[in-house]
Parts: sequence; structure tokens; C-alpha cells
Amino acid sequence: MILRLLRLSPSISLLAMAFAITAAPAFAQGQAPAAGQQPAPQQAEPQASPDLLPGLQPQAQGADGAGEEDTDFGPVVNQGPDVLSRPTDQDADPLRKGRVTGGDQKDLQPSEGVTVYQRMGAELPPLPKEKEFKGKIDEAYGHYQRGEYVQALDKALTRAQDGDAAAQTLVAEMMSRGLGIARDDKTAAFWYEQAAKNGDPVAMFKYALILMEGRLVKHDKTLADDYMRRAAEAGNPEAEFNWAQILVSQTPGPKGLMAALPFYERSAEKGIADAQYAVSQIYLNVPEVPKEKKAKAREWLTRAAKAGFDTAQVDLGIWLVNGTAGDRDLEEGFRWLNGAAQRGNVVAQNKVAHLYIQALGTRPDPIEAAKWYVLSRRAGLKDPGLEDFYLGIEDSQQKQAIDAANKFRPN
Repeated sequence: MILRLLRLSPSISLLAMAFAITAAPAFAQGQAPAAGQQPAPQQAEPQASPDLLPGLQPQAQGADGAGEEDTDFGPVVNQGPDVLSRPTDQDADPLRKGRVTGGDQKDLQPSEGVTVYQRMGAELPPLPKEKEFKGKIDEAYGHYQRGEYVQALDKALTRAQDGDAAAQTLVAEMMSRGLGIARDDKTAAFWYEQAAKNGDPVAMFKYALILMEGRLVKHDKTLADDYMRRAAEAGNPEAEFNWAQILVSQTPGPKGLMAALPFYERSAEKGIADAQYAVSQIYLNVPEVPKEKKAKAREWLTRAAKAGFDTAQVDLGIWLVNGTAGDRDLEEGFRWLNGAAQRGNVVAQNKVAHLYIQALGTRPDPIEAAKWYVLSRRAGLKDPGLEDFYLGIEDSQQKQAIDAANKFRPN
């Protein structure tokens, strides 16, 4: 039995809310250069186009518009003060200068070598005496961790039959994966149910998914929601994310998002990339979010992107190019989008084509632009602007682009 995180359809979860809250500018379409010409950065006004990703907001123009670069990604946000600075407090202690003399030398001794701890500044104090462990050693889980599944199941099953919730969960997990015993989804569901009734957070989450699926037990949404809520309140990170999704689906719009936000945040702190992405979108788009949290929107998006969440990687690339929720960085934006494109993300492939045409964050390259257009178009993503560009380049360039697209394999 394979159990997965419940990811409610983006159309009914946080992505839908983003569309309802804000209109996001996508990449405007640049005018295609004539055949044989090198494409150059465009200076046209951004044009409205269908949202490709949620959470992108137009950047405000300055009062007089002076000093702002205008590209097809939106105007550049004025840069703030340098983030690296030195304190100028007059009361700050100055650095000591000169030679050590007089009384300063009385405790100095010849060096006998420098230890790692001395390099850190001082010797560490002795470690406190360890407290004697008086709890019960979990032999079953110890066997499980060492890959001794038959012994683990033997130890856990005895405890599970006596009502031990942790042992019941371990038995269910092993049976669902066929570890130490033939795989038995039906019996695994039984043990998940027993452990859930006894309050084990992992089992409550897993059994909630089983109830929602309705394949091994009778479908029961009410009971599933109750177990998911209880698992979330007990601190299970997957349950926290999924309960937040349920809250958003039950109450679309800002009210539901604000109710779900604490669960998204707790799940995000525990490393769930989907939750980190959700937090970034809510922080950026929901007006009720405090200003100090809004300032961390890009930080959460970056964490989700670094965790490998491809949608977050695409969004982060666009945010960096547009200067959304932080400073503009064309080269870094190109790096994130190009990486996602190389891994097969169709939206990123479309965006990278525009970057090559407009020479944003990279050199202009009509063949590379055409290659990425061909790949994204084959995947079903239409783009009239890129179509015009493609038809405007030379036949030899089209052929090179098609050859490159045919050789492309996602990383």
C-alpha cells in the first residue's frame, strides 16, 4: 500500500486563492527580430497576458519614472541601501592596536600548539555527566533501523497486540511495504486504524489517507478530516500541510488562507517543501498578512526551491527577474529558470526562450531561444509571441533549433 501526501488540486487550494487575490503579470511577449538579426533587449511596455504562475504582482513605477530600467519583465525596483555596513556607534569598543606590554604579558606562556577549541576562542568546559536512561529500550525499532525486519516484526507484533500505538504503527508500516512479511495492505490498514484510535500521530495521518481513498476501508470523509486535524494538532508535518489544504478548500479566499496559515507555517518549519511554497504565496498575496512576514516571502520560496520543488524553482526565477518581493537579479533568475527547464519543466522552458530573445540574464541566442520554444510548444504550451519570433528567424536557425530539441533529454 503506497500512501502519499494528500495534495489537493491547486485549483482549489492555495494556487486558486492566489488567482483570486491578485492578478499576476507573466512575461510579456517581445517582438521577434527580423531574420538574420540578433535579438536585443526589448523596451516595450509590459502587456497583460494569462497568468502562468500565481503570486507575481506588478512592480510600482517611480513617481517620475526616472532611473528605472523598463524590460518585458516589468520595471526594476529601486535598490535599497547596502545590507553590509559597519556600526558607527561612538560607544562601540575600538580594536586594540599596538604591542602587548607590561601587565598584559604576566600570564602569557610559551605556546604548546593550538587545539581546535583554542582556535574557536577558548577551551570548552567538560561535558556534563550523562543521565542514566531508565526508559524502555525499543528493541523492535532498533531491529527495524538495522534492516532486521523479521526480528523487528516479531518484537513489534507482540507489543501491538497489547495495544502499544507505536508498535501498531510499525507493524502497519512493515506490512504495507512488505518488510519482513508478505505485503498485506488490508491488514496494514487494520493496524493503522488501531494505532490511530490509540492516538499515534503518524497512524492518524496514514489512516486519514486510507479513509479518503476508500479502497481498503469504506470511504468516510468526516472521520478522515477528524483524524487529519488531530494528527496536525499533534504536530505531524505532513498532516499539518494537508489539514491546511483542507481548510483552504473548505473556505476559499483570504479567510480560509489565514485560518490555514499557522498549519502551513509549522509544516514549513519542519521542512515540507509544499508548505514552504504555500507560505511564500500567502505572505506575498494575502493583504491580512503582517508586514514583517511579507518581507520573508522570497526566503520561504527560496527554501522550497532549494528543496527541489519545481514549481517553486520556476516562481523563484520569475520573482528574481521581475524584482518581486526583493531585489532584481537577472542572472540568478536565469539560473533558476534554466535549471528547471533542463529538468523538463515546460513553463520554465517557455520563460527561458524569452530570456534568450531579450538577453536578460544571459547572452542573446536565437537558436537556444527557438530550441526552448520548440520543446515547450511540443508539450502543448502555446505562445503567439514566440511563434512570431520562430517564424522570423532563418530556415537554417530553425533547423538547428529542431535538431537541438530532438537531442534534448531532461536531467
